[in-house]
Amino acid sequence: MIQFKRKTLSLAVAVTCAAVTAGAIASSHREAPNITRHPALDSTDFYAFNSYEQGREDYVTFIANYIPLQDAYGGPNYFAMDPNAHYAIHIDSDGDAVEDLSFVFKFNNMLAADNEGIALPIGPEGEQKMVKVPLKNVGGISADDSSAANFSEMYSLTMVSGDMQTGTRTTLNPAMGDMFKKPLDYIGNKTFTSEAEYARYAESFIYSFSIPGCDDMAKVFVGQRKDPFVVNLGKTFDLVNYVPVEGDSAPGAGDGEGFPGGITQSAMNDDLADKNVTALSIEVPKACVTGEGNGVIGSWTTASLPQARILNPDATFAKPETNGGAMTQVSRLGSPLVNELVIGIGDKDKFSTSHPSADGQFADYVTHPSLPELLDILFKDAVNTTLGTDIETLAPTNFPRMDLVTAFLTGFQGVNQQAMVTASEMLRLNTGIPATPAESQSAFGVAGDDLAGFPNGRRPGDDVVDIALRVVMGRLCYPIPVAGEDTDLGLCTPEDASVGNVPFTDGAPVDASMIDSSFPYLKTPLAGSE
Repeated sequence: MIQFKRKTLSLAVAVTCAAVTAGAIASSHREAPNITRHPALDSTDFYAFNSYEQGREDYVTFIANYIPLQDAYGGPNYFAMDPNAHYAIHIDSDGDAVEDLSFVFKFNNMLAADNEGIALPIGPEGEQKMVKVPLKNVGGISADDSSAANFSEMYSLTMVSGDMQTGTRTTLNPAMGDMFKKPLDYIGNKTFTSEAEYARYAESFIYSFSIPGCDDMAKVFVGQRKDPFVVNLGKTFDLVNYVPVEGDSAPGAGDGEGFPGGITQSAMNDDLADKNVTALSIEVPKACVTGEGNGVIGSWTTASLPQARILNPDATFAKPETNGGAMTQVSRLGSPLVNELVIGIGDKDKFSTSHPSADGQFADYVTHPSLPELLDILFKDAVNTTLGTDIETLAPTNFPRMDLVTAFLTGFQGVNQQAMVTASEMLRLNTGIPATPAESQSAFGVAGDDLAGFPNGRRPGDDVVDIALRVVMGRLCYPIPVAGEDTDLGLCTPEDASVGNVPFTDGAPVDASMIDSSFPYLKTPLAGSE
């Protein structure tokens, strides 16, 4: 009977938890009011992990995804990067929450025919005119021949050693060719023949480059990919139109022996299954990014624009506007879900423009989170009435929430905590923990007895939605498996979190089998037309 009541309570809390977090369970797609107006600068997901491609064990991969919710058929212009923006991947090697190394991407785009665009002869002889075409390509494109492309994107890659504003800047160049280029988006199979041919075309845009003072070559790829993030987005926004507790005895068991009526894992629950994204992917030797710290690095991605923008009333492709002033950060992402699940809506734009070193201003959101308290205010009486219980509070009661401080701001000692501990929001990765091969990875990362996964960095196959929901409601107050043994982290106790061991889930599964096992890891994008 006690077990039944616990399950019933778990269901009630799970439903209400998902209801309040409906706007949060979307990784960082459109996560703050202002960034919704700048989709080309919207960082959707950020990954940092020890490379698990065979033979690349001494490398670390960073992937910064931008431009959310791309429909593959989104022509005729598809999804170009903002040529006025600076997109950056920052690395803190010593733990002071200040970047020691940054890789900055700056894009440029051009039309064919000297930036005028391809024109075709239209009309009979004597009345013929050359008229520019409205499309980004006028014929088939392949890895061997892209002459029919009417649009192209290039980018520069700059390494900044030290502070972004005052550090030493070094222009990086591809080992082969004279510039870095970005492939056209996957327009469709009449343009590219087949998925295999698009994959071959895109692969030709993977570049090797050297880093000054680094013995081994790095790699970079920028281009459209299948969005690797999964989430039951539509039903979640519809007042949680499902029961968000695992309905099977184990995820994917298919036995219906979990919570009665609970949602079970299915690819049909992934509302991003038909979406693409644009990935900025870079793989660098570990020795080149760890500096003099303890081998744990903190990292995050930002996008910035010039402070002033004046629209051209007589716009052209080359000059739709004039930009000037200092570069101003408008997007920031380290660990997933922080700006959605933790930061209050009034400060989301402030968080987007802030630096990790200034995160003390957001400390209250972590030490005294509002989400669990909202759950208690809204649903405690209803739960007690339904169950005939007298539960004092549904929210975790350990204040300050050191479990969340550890997860979001400091890292775990002995796992991903840097030698210098500065409370700040970064994605922390221990480069000394060997990568787990794809076939052995747990989608629950550290909580799934896989120290190479989230929150020790983040791999594309880590199920951060389910992990984040459970952590916020007190999962770290219960022992978690470490090296095969249940381990008490000493951050809080089970008595502090009455529902901390509930298997919250949105039913949208993700694991390493859904990701490629070699650079750039994310799968070929979906075709705009079969």
